[in-house]
Amino acid sequence: MWSKTITGNFAGMIHGLNASQLTDQVLRRSKRMILDTLGVGLLGSSTEVCHKVIHYSKIYSTNTSSTVWGHSDVRLPPLYAAFANGVAVHSMDFDDTWHPATHPSGTVLPSLVALSDTLSAKKKISGLDLLLAFNVGIEVQGRLLRFSSEAHNIPKRFHPPSVVGTMGSAAAVAKLLAFDQFKCKEALAIAASYAGAPMANAATQTKPLHIGNAARHGLEAACLASLGLQGNKQILDMESGLGAFYGDYTPQVLPPLQSYSWLLDQQDVAIKRFPAHLGTHWVADAASSVRKHLVGSDDPLPVSKIKKITLKVPEAQYVNRSFPNSEHEARHSFQFAACTALLDGSISVQSFNRQNIFRPELKELLCKTQMEHPSDNKPSFESLYCEVSITLQDGDMFSERCDTFYGHWRKPLSKEDLEKKFRSNASSVLSLEATEGIIETVNHLEEVEDCVVLSEFLKGTQSTQEFPQTISLS
Repeated sequence: MWSKTITGNFAGMIHGLNASQLTDQVLRRSKRMILDTLGVGLLGSSTEVCHKVIHYSKIYSTNTSSTVWGHSDVRLPPLYAAFANGVAVHSMDFDDTWHPATHPSGTVLPSLVALSDTLSAKKKISGLDLLLAFNVGIEVQGRLLRFSSEAHNIPKRFHPPSVVGTMGSAAAVAKLLAFDQFKCKEALAIAASYAGAPMANAATQTKPLHIGNAARHGLEAACLASLGLQGNKQILDMESGLGAFYGDYTPQVLPPLQSYSWLLDQQDVAIKRFPAHLGTHWVADAASSVRKHLVGSDDPLPVSKIKKITLKVPEAQYVNRSFPNSEHEARHSFQFAACTALLDGSISVQSFNRQNIFRPELKELLCKTQMEHPSDNKPSFESLYCEVSITLQDGDMFSERCDTFYGHWRKPLSKEDLEKKFRSNASSVLSLEATEGIIETVNHLEEVEDCVVLSEFLKGTQSTQEFPQTISLS
């Protein structure tokens, strides 16, 4: 029997869904998400922001500890392992994106891996257990986002994973810990009081903390609920509850358990080919296409012959950066993506190195770039487009438009390209054996008896000695 409240409805869904309801497509898509998230997290484990978070987290100690991805010499309390690994996942803005807009996997997987790592001494967490909890966490995020039409657009006020990701993390942990419906309610209520982060910190080192905090706080909320801490039993029903984040919050009853339909069955996620804001991927594809009108694939771009570059994109202020001054600003710049793709033909991890950001020829192109916001180009990852037009000094003009980039949920990466991305990311910190071991494990995750094998592979060989700051709370 479904509850009369939306919060009770969600608690019933979290408690009641079982592994037999996971469809083949949900399993396939969620395993792709897990593999990609592990890969970008491993790559991100070498970033400066991740090292700073690890050094901070070392001030906490406990007899129970979890693996920090890519760092064989570090173990942290589960909350802070989830925090550090979540930060690593988003440290380069390389993680998956869903619609309505959020980064779904990075807020859930780190908390589940940290928890399964610590539970392994008492009980085995199977791959199927992990997949079910992961999908419950993804499902909760997707359902909450669909309670607001405002959430369908590129965000303006708060970063969505800091809200729905925190709730999804709590739900996923509640599922892994086999909470009853009453404790599921409490976990959601507690998690709501951890939720929210302003968009003003986009394009800074602080933005990755939104993902790390969502993973950590969801885990912490569930742990507190397991100890009997209580919150508002109607947290999802009220305007002063989760409705505080949305001006048009309209909660709805979920489908009955007997005929439950997963949102991930209905729509895939976008998996990025390069580490930057999702909107820049439309721009990069359009710019790469325009470049082919000017030069061959291996030829240098005749920068001096270009008079003007026009980008027709939706209005999204935090991705409008004419002259980015850091890698984080460059990852959130329509202009940088267009000019880099024009110069090089594509964008890669290396494009965001300082020496590439400040190339004189890139600056020259940026000076020639202007943006337009056509009224029909809505700021939604479902419907936006990008048109790049180049006007040459002799008056010739070339234009290309991208409606769906490769990697979008309408045009997903092939299995081969997804694994190629993972290998490229993971090999920066893992041995070949560990890299291939993770691919094999995730590809057959529903058959894995004990998920501790993932943590063994994820340890890596990296040291955190590159950033030797010390922290004292005394």
